[in-house]
Amino acid sequence: MYEGLYLEFPELLLVLVIFIICAVFCKMKLPSLYFPHAAKFMQTTHQSTKLLTLLKWLGILMLIISVASPVKDEPYELEPKDGYEIVLILDASNSMRAQGFDKDDRQKNRFEAVKSIVSDFIDERKNDNIGLVVFGAYSFIASPLTYDENILKRIVSQLQIGIAGKYTALYESLAQGVNLLKMSESKSKIAILLTDGHSTVGVDKIPLDVALDLAKKEGIKVYPIGIGGQGDYNTKVLMQIAKATGGVTFGASNSSQLADIYKEIDALEKSEIKSETFTYLKYYYMYPLFIAFLSLLFYAFLRNKRGLV
Repeated sequence: MYEGLYLEFPELLLVLVIFIICAVFCKMKLPSLYFPHAAKFMQTTHQSTKLLTLLKWLGILMLIISVASPVKDEPYELEPKDGYEIVLILDASNSMRAQGFDKDDRQKNRFEAVKSIVSDFIDERKNDNIGLVVFGAYSFIASPLTYDENILKRIVSQLQIGIAGKYTALYESLAQGVNLLKMSESKSKIAILLTDGHSTVGVDKIPLDVALDLAKKEGIKVYPIGIGGQGDYNTKVLMQIAKATGGVTFGASNSSQLADIYKEIDALEKSEIKSETFTYLKYYYMYPLFIAFLSLLFYAFLRNKRGLV
């Protein structure tokens, strides 16, 4: 338990030298006028004197050790996980209100169907560090990278259509996803970009070539997914994104196809994410402090008792 203990302020042990010097050269002189029982106090047995001396110096020593702060480094390590660092980029623009995407529930809009499938995907990715970007007329990071799938799923469940505006800033959302993965040290950085529309001219402030250059610079593989019918999304642009970053383009006309796409992406190769090691200091000053308190308490008690004899 106490292996590896050390003093945080070992120089404070020099205070003990001061006490020793004072004990040798600073003898207490008690005038009998003011301390009439001093003579009786000195008439004690040799054994009792040794006990008092032991208690006094034990108390002083433990106090000094307590102030010097005995500590121990307690390292702990976050277990490495084999998986991706993934950013999910979800279109929440006004076009996601379209119904009929889920064949089992024609009244459900595209966004609600997507949220359900994305939540299932998150459930399957136990070892992945996943972040979330949502976009419409602008994009924002809804969740930083996290291993906590419960928090991530809760965030997904609370997303609403139009939360980022009704238009489609497609290229800006890609750049935002790159920004989220930028600080990652993982060898496999993946962005899954889902949209059902075209980039809105005048709203998308980042050009496609700039967003692609950012993704390529960071080594991010992008998997664009277009959902809806023919012409709802720009297949050519999605293919360009996939080709430039080494990803694959997917298209889904219904929720069943989209679920299959996420299962296919789920089969991607794994890569090791580095573990993190932390160290915290565990303090033990309370133990010598407690011993010092008891020692000096008994010392004072025995001195007072002897003074009453």
